[in-house]
Amino acid sequence: MSEVQKNNPNVDSTPPQIIPVENPATPGLSDQPTLIIGAGPAGLTAGYLLAKQGLPVIVFEAEDQVGGIAKTEVRDGPGGQYRFDLGGHRFFTKVKEVDDLWHEIMREEFLKRPRMSRIYWNKKFLDYPLRGPDVIKKLGPVELTRATLSYFWAQIKPKGREDTFEQWVSNRFGKRLFDLFFRSYTEKVWGVPTSEIRAEWAAQRIKGLSFFSAAKAAFFGNKGNIKTLIGEFHYPRFGPGQMWEQMTEDIENLGGQVLMSTPVEKLEMTDGRVRKLHAGGQVYEPNQVISSLPLRNVVGMADPHPSPEVVAAAKGLRYRDFLTVSLVLDGQDLFPDNWIYIHEPDVMVGRIQNFRSWSPWMVPDPDKACVGLEYFCFAGDELWETDDEELVQLAMRELEQLRLAKPEMLEFGFATRVPKAYPMYDMDYADRIKAIRGWLDGIENLQQVGRNGLHRYNNSDHSMLTAMRAVDNLVKGTDHDIWAVNAESVYHEEEKQDQQQPYIVTPETRAQEKPLHE
Repeated sequence: MSEVQKNNPNVDSTPPQIIPVENPATPGLSDQPTLIIGAGPAGLTAGYLLAKQGLPVIVFEAEDQVGGIAKTEVRDGPGGQYRFDLGGHRFFTKVKEVDDLWHEIMREEFLKRPRMSRIYWNKKFLDYPLRGPDVIKKLGPVELTRATLSYFWAQIKPKGREDTFEQWVSNRFGKRLFDLFFRSYTEKVWGVPTSEIRAEWAAQRIKGLSFFSAAKAAFFGNKGNIKTLIGEFHYPRFGPGQMWEQMTEDIENLGGQVLMSTPVEKLEMTDGRVRKLHAGGQVYEPNQVISSLPLRNVVGMADPHPSPEVVAAAKGLRYRDFLTVSLVLDGQDLFPDNWIYIHEPDVMVGRIQNFRSWSPWMVPDPDKACVGLEYFCFAGDELWETDDEELVQLAMRELEQLRLAKPEMLEFGFATRVPKAYPMYDMDYADRIKAIRGWLDGIENLQQVGRNGLHRYNNSDHSMLTAMRAVDNLVKGTDHDIWAVNAESVYHEEEKQDQQQPYIVTPETRAQEKPLHE
């Protein structure tokens, strides 16, 4: 029984019913277990769907907690257990079968929550999407005049070169608006000055938006021209981790296994098949393997090693990472939003979450605030290597600097590092993926799924959908191309690859120096 169920007897713990499949399309699928690497959203989805059909399955998880980068941290504190959602996960999808699965897993524990997020600029909250009266009020007459004059100057002066993000945005919105609303947050997210981000990338991300179209939308409504944001979303009562914990329990109740703290160490391959999987000091012989491991790791654990070209491609894959400093503070919530975007250049924090706004059940004491400060970084850089206590002190200093909290409010805090959070698309990304995929296509009983399993910036719903398609391939004999699965296909398929990556010169990171698998 999960911790959530132990503490909440009203949670429906009725195990799902096995609906056995007769004559699965893949020979031997009923006799030998399908081995699944990684107990994140994709891996657990595959394990659940196979176990629900009465098929043997073993899920391997290297950590002592399920959920991957979508896990929920839990800490004891004043009044009970506090829960912290790393990165913030809104459960909203246009894919009905994913939505149906979410509700099937969560039973009555799936809340409908209001969406609210704003921009924090110059110690003021700006509505997002922007509203004209709110912008005028918050900017004030002096700043509004400066921004307007800067805009008109940009329209009449010669454009000059447009090689960088900074040049492209300044030429269309004016230097003042660029400095106020584009520079700070963009540099925090990508870790380089905007003068080192490509103009083509800006053109794709801000396509169709101009000063007047934004102003028109802010004052007179959207009229369908600018993509609107959802007004509400679903959310597990005790955070995303509740879904992954429930799915794990269901897999076990259905006869499957989820082995925690059991990292996979090696994949032995012969004649185009994975013959043996080494994990936790044991050797397993699979019929099929579904892996959500990062492509770097899969290449690194393969025995024999792939060609030098494939190894080089795997070593070249890059990631943007982040860390969250979670704090429990004495007093009321700092703001009512799910999160706020920090457009303040004098602090390092990029976004701040209010965990009670996600779900009141995540914060047991009504007189305590619970927030998470998110810092974008590269694994191995100075911020990543900073001592946890120093990170907590940094977060408190920045909250004070932002005039959101005072140091004496701190009850306790901790830091959580999230490696490989954002797969990066650089100039050579497409060629690297092509080389790795060419090698993977020659392994008939191995399918890659999930965000890092495909090195694709998928949300949880897309990741789970890749697992669903992989299971269909095994059970129904379909021929789904897992690499083509993405509800936002326009982003991945219609754009040219070089327009997807932001960097003029891609940063070299310390993580690249490490072995492919460790």
